Amino acid sequence: MELYRIGDKVVDGRKIQREIERILSLRSQGLSQLEVAEQLGIDRPLISRLETMGEVRKGKRIALVGFPVGNKEELAKVAAQEGIDFVYLLTDKQRWAWVEGQSGAELVNEIMELISKLGQKFDLVIFLGSDMRLKIMEAIVGQRLVGLEIGKSPIREDCYPDPEKLRLLIQQCKGEL
Repeated sequence: MELYRIGDKVVDGRKIQREIERILSLRSQGLSQLEVAEQLGIDRPLISRLETMGEVRKGKRIALVGFPVGNKEELAKVAAQEGIDFVYLLTDKQRWAWVEGQSGAELVNEIMELISKLGQKFDLVIFLGSDMRLKIMEAIVGQRLVGLEIGKSPIREDCYPDPEKLRLLIQQCKGEL
């Protein structure tokens, strides 16, 4: 236990941490500050202050999607450092396992669900892919897509996009939002 004596009272630090996690979880699920405050029986300004204290960045939500990339861990690390909200990167082996591991209907449903998520929840999608896949994604996502071509279609093996080039692209995109 993390107990703190403050004057004549004893405060449980872990209980406070758990409650803060509940607040943030409910907020990230889409509940308003007022809804969370009412549900937990606390003041709405407290929630606002907590969010302000922990704020890392303001701005639009950005997703990063790409395949086939051989340095996905390195690219994901850059994305995390730059505050990207959603990362979906696959190696060539992973994309084929994903495709071959399900029926055609399951595959179409999963692709449609991913595209829907990208369209509804993100203000900008950074896509790493072949020239052909970039054109398809541009047609689907529209102007909210920024592409980084990693090869000519069909790509049959992992590509290795420059992580610093990705970092620069992310920073430029964040500056434009």
